[in-house]
Amino acid sequence: MAERSHFADGQASLFGGDEVPVPRDAPAPSYLRDHRARLRQRFREGGADALPDYEMLELLLFRAIPRRDVKPLARALLDTFGDFNAVVSAPERRLAAVAGVGESVITELKLVEAAAHRLARSRVLQRPVVSSWDALLSYCQTAMAHRETEQFRILFLDRKNVLIADEAQARGTVDHVPVYPREVVKRALELNASALILVHNHPSGDPTPSGADIEMTEQIRIAAEALGITLHDHLVIGRSRELSFRAEGLL
Repeated sequence: MAERSHFADGQASLFGGDEVPVPRDAPAPSYLRDHRARLRQRFREGGADALPDYEMLELLLFRAIPRRDVKPLARALLDTFGDFNAVVSAPERRLAAVAGVGESVITELKLVEAAAHRLARSRVLQRPVVSSWDALLSYCQTAMAHRETEQFRILFLDRKNVLIADEAQARGTVDHVPVYPREVVKRALELNASALILVHNHPSGDPTPSGADIEMTEQIRIAAEALGITLHDHLVIGRSRELSFRAEGLL
């Protein structure tokens, strides 16, 4: 059996087929070491605001591709997906289609995405939604704004409007997600929830609710109220903003 070679992620494909692969244990050129040291220092001193998107991506890619200039790959990712958030949130299959992206790069990007979701979620779970509304909106944006298909989530609240659970109920296509009011209410009863907030995203980026969104919301409201459960709001998450049914007078 042929011995498996150990080269850094994307080394050959990123720089063309004639590029000679570099073993993982080879030292990085001094100019790369100096560049990376300066970039890390700028980040430590000024935080994320001190770096443009492509340099933030470079910092992430350093670990995945330790001995190559990752600036071309960072720029290729931004050209493909648009901005830092979209790169980190991109589906694995689309990331893998970018020349130079392999398992190590995908793992680093998905790790950052998972950490962002967990941090945002920790700021709202087990807290009253009234006092953490901005954090709740930020969490919904972080978790759903860049998804390529629709997802329907339910936030379950107790009698003090403390968020006790956040669950994805359904995933759909680019413009439709199936939701069953009976299942929504059944799960609320299982969790002993007293109130609900519905959340779903519009991959198109426009959070304007469809007629089907409005009808489905009304069906859930009626089913919930019949069992003493309050529907506080339905949030539709777009790419850069969200829409509240309550604020728009739709609920």
